[in-house]
Amino acid sequence: MDTLEEIISYSTTLKLPYLKQNIIQILDTAKKNDQTYQDFLHKLLHNEMLLRDERSREKRVKNAAFPATKTVDDFDLAFQKSISKRQLNELCELTWIDQMYNLILLGPPGVGKSHLAIALGHKAIEAGYNVSFVTMDLLMHTLKTAEISRKSKGKLNRILGSSLVIIDELGYLPISREEANLFFGLISTLHEQASVIITSNKGFEDWTELLGDPALTTAVLDRITYRCEVITMQGKSYRLEHRQSLFES
Repeated sequence: MDTLEEIISYSTTLKLPYLKQNIIQILDTAKKNDQTYQDFLHKLLHNEMLLRDERSREKRVKNAAFPATKTVDDFDLAFQKSISKRQLNELCELTWIDQMYNLILLGPPGVGKSHLAIALGHKAIEAGYNVSFVTMDLLMHTLKTAEISRKSKGKLNRILGSSLVIIDELGYLPISREEANLFFGLISTLHEQASVIITSNKGFEDWTELLGDPALTTAVLDRITYRCEVITMQGKSYRLEHRQSLFES
C-alpha cells in the first residue's frame, strides 16, 4: 500500500470524510499555494468541522420530521399583526429555550400558528438544538404504541431527547381519556427538561372539554404555563386569502 492509499485508509478509520473525499485536491491546492504546515493543517481541520456541522444539521432536520420547510423570513407580519417584529426577533434569539420557556400559539386555522412554530424549530436547529415536531394525532399514536412498535419507540425517544418539542394541532381531533392521561404524562416528563411549543385552535377555556377532566386539565396547564408565553393569533386564514385557482390567468 502506497502513502496515498494509507492516508485514505487512515481517514476512514479516523472518520475524516472531507480528507477521504478530497485528498487529491487538498494536496494540489497546498502545493500551488505553497502552504505552510500550519496553514495546511488548519484548513484541513476547518473543512472537516464544516462538513461535520453540516451533516449534524442535516441529521437534526431529518429527526425533527417537519412536514414542510418554513422560515421566519417568510412569515408575513403584515398579514398576521398579532405578533410584532420586535417580539418575533426576541423569539428568534432562542434564549427562551435555554430558560425552559414554553410557547402556546392559539388561534383559528390558517393564521400562521404552524408556520411560526416550524420556523422557530428551524432556527433552533441552525443554532444546534435537537428539535422534534409532531401533530397531536401522531403523538397520541406514538404514545399508545411505543411499547409494541420500534418506530414509535424511536420517535418517542427522539421527543424525550429534544431541547424543543413542537406539538401541532392540539384540539382539532377529539381524544380519549386514555390519550389525555398519556398526554399529561408526556407534559410532566418534559416539564423543565425541554421547551414546548403547542399550537391549538382552542382557548384554554375549552381544554377541559378536550381533555375530559377538570383536574387533569388544571395539572396540564399548570405545567405548560409555569414558564410560558401565550400568543393569540387573530385574523383570516392566510391560505384562503391567498388561495390559487387552476383557472386564474
